[in-house]
Amino acid sequence: MRSKEIEELKNKINLSERQRSIIVGTLLGDGHLETTNKGKTYRLKITHSIKQREYIEWLYNEFKNIVRTPPQRKLKNGVSKIYEEYWFNTYSLGSLRFYAQQFYVDGEKIIPKIIGKLLSPLVIAVWFMDDGSYKSNRHKTYIIHTLSFKKKDLQLLSEVLERKFWIKTKLHKQYYKSSIKWRLYILSESADKFKNLIEPYVLSSLKYKLGNIMPKE
Repeated sequence: MRSKEIEELKNKINLSERQRSIIVGTLLGDGHLETTNKGKTYRLKITHSIKQREYIEWLYNEFKNIVRTPPQRKLKNGVSKIYEEYWFNTYSLGSLRFYAQQFYVDGEKIIPKIIGKLLSPLVIAVWFMDDGSYKSNRHKTYIIHTLSFKKKDLQLLSEVLERKFWIKTKLHKQYYKSSIKWRLYILSESADKFKNLIEPYVLSSLKYKLGNIMPKE
């Protein structure tokens, strides 16, 4: 498709409510927005381990009308081994500018002040599939690895989760690369409520994160 045709296509695109929810979920997780024209338009970049291929394929299918190239593999050099990643980008769109304005300040990702209006069960489920895990069979609850956010942002998010969904959480300190980071811990008393809220949206390949199905080999 020629550049002119692509631009005409992008101008006709309207994001669905479902797509908007999934965008918010990915931005709470590992997704990030990039601009190459000083903030006029943005593209959403999704990258995960190849082990999460089914999840990436699902995201790609949800965003298929705003993506030019299907997911691709790439190798990344780690400290002691080479990792294989799976990724795709959306088109650069003016409609993504709103999310950049909410989730970024001076290039740093933040929790939007309007997060209470943005959160929904689907948003939380996508966020959990991105960054969540089952604590252990002993604790029987969940952790969301929110290491990219500051403590004050996570306190706001914690307040919203309790006020809007009656889900109680606590921040757990973690030392990461010589600095203090924070993870969001779902209190055991809210574990079942949290699971019931998001389980209808969690992919079968990621049900193990809910603690009741073992991961695939």
